[in-house]
Amino acid sequence: MEIIKPRLRRKLLRRNPNDNVTSFMKMERRTEAEVSSGTKRWFPYLDRFKAGSEFLSSEEVLEAVDSSLMDLRKERFKNVVENRTYSICLVVEGLSDAGNVSAVFRSADALGFQSVHVVSLDSNKRYREHRHVSMGAEKWLDIELWDSTEKCFEVLKSRGYRIATTHLGMETVSVHDMDWSCPTAIVVGNEGTGISEEALKLSDMHCSIPMKGMVDSFNVSVASGILMHHAVCDRTSRLGAHGDLTSEEKQILLAEFSLRHSRSSISIAQEYAKRKVRSLSKL
Repeated sequence: MEIIKPRLRRKLLRRNPNDNVTSFMKMERRTEAEVSSGTKRWFPYLDRFKAGSEFLSSEEVLEAVDSSLMDLRKERFKNVVENRTYSICLVVEGLSDAGNVSAVFRSADALGFQSVHVVSLDSNKRYREHRHVSMGAEKWLDIELWDSTEKCFEVLKSRGYRIATTHLGMETVSVHDMDWSCPTAIVVGNEGTGISEEALKLSDMHCSIPMKGMVDSFNVSVASGILMHHAVCDRTSRLGAHGDLTSEEKQILLAEFSLRHSRSSISIAQEYAKRKVRSLSKL
């Protein structure tokens, strides 16, 4: 997700809360209709990048930008993609402090989570103001913005996720007793009021982080970090690794990262596509 001007963000959010994220994803995005027509696991991208009037595959994108990337950068991309997952995603609902949202982004990126959903974030608050907190992590994540908890949950369930809301009530499951190998959207709530009643009713389960002190809650960014770290440990124990992308998905995400790397990457890919057309026309 790229940083965009506040005025443009407000305009985008008024029109459609997801338009900005789909606009700034580089590889072609799978539609929700395609997801619900039999997809067993969620992965958002098609193996296709639109370069002008032509399309490039992820393999062609990587070939196009290869010489423009330092070997150290390419190795970093490969290591990150190897440890990425869409099987667990994080949903932050109703946070009023954009600094907390940025801190969540940073933790998600550091722990290998590619997908983060933000519900009802005040569009006047800017991620840019808190980039010293996120350290630019939002550039590498798939961040989807929603103005409705109901719509967010509806889409996540259609993608195969169970919805687990963090809650301090009686009917909760300890995060230590959860099977994190199951596709799960973990939801954290507002700094003051917590998870909304709507989210609690629409969720599939409630979970909690056991606490031993006098206070009965964590800061929301701290809670998110604990939840994600525990999920990584549990998945590694059960599955042998946290990252679970297929070879094809890794290649597509590598192409996506390469295109997000800099503005020149897009131009380089487009020039590659033009050369491809010229070569084909000579045959």
